[in-house]
Amino acid sequence: FSRLIAAPVIGYLVLHDYHAWAVGLFAYAGITDLVDGYIARRWNLQTVVGTVIDPMADKTLMTILTVCLAVKGALPVWLAAIILGRDILLGISAIYYRWISLPPPKTFARYWDFSLPSAEVHPTTISKYNTALQLALIGATTAMPLVTVDVGTFMTGMQYLVATTTIWSGASYIYTKDAVKILGQDDGKKGESPKEKK
Repeated sequence: FSRLIAAPVIGYLVLHDYHAWAVGLFAYAGITDLVDGYIARRWNLQTVVGTVIDPMADKTLMTILTVCLAVKGALPVWLAAIILGRDILLGISAIYYRWISLPPPKTFARYWDFSLPSAEVHPTTISKYNTALQLALIGATTAMPLVTVDVGTFMTGMQYLVATTTIWSGASYIYTKDAVKILGQDDGKKGESPKEKK
């Protein structure tokens, strides 16, 4: 939950040029993510809520910082459009797959009842690399005003790399056979206590 709260605060700090504070809070968000994941795996504390909140926190942080950095001119608008566009398309796809996988009758209440069988999404390998590269780029871009050496060429290279992996990872969910699995009744019962996937 702390990362969900920190995300808009970091965005505010970026917009108002509090660069050191923004970098510090961003580092805090990253460290808590690693610690939470380690504790959950080490002591088998994964929960259904955790599997929802954890990626939601990451995506909220990425979305807010992508928008704020683009507004400040630190991140190219075309790259921000690619990052946000991919997430929007995947979000629409998730809504669609949830709807078609919902056993009849299809109602609004049943749509939000996640104990019912649904679609299971397996992050592709390139998607995991892409998430790490996006976070690295966003973190580096946030810290750029504090850097005293010229790293413009390096940052440009990172931007094009992230653009490539973002498009590639989005396409991988379409072309990878097992990326999305529609669960049946038996699968749904087995999946009532899903393990967190990193």
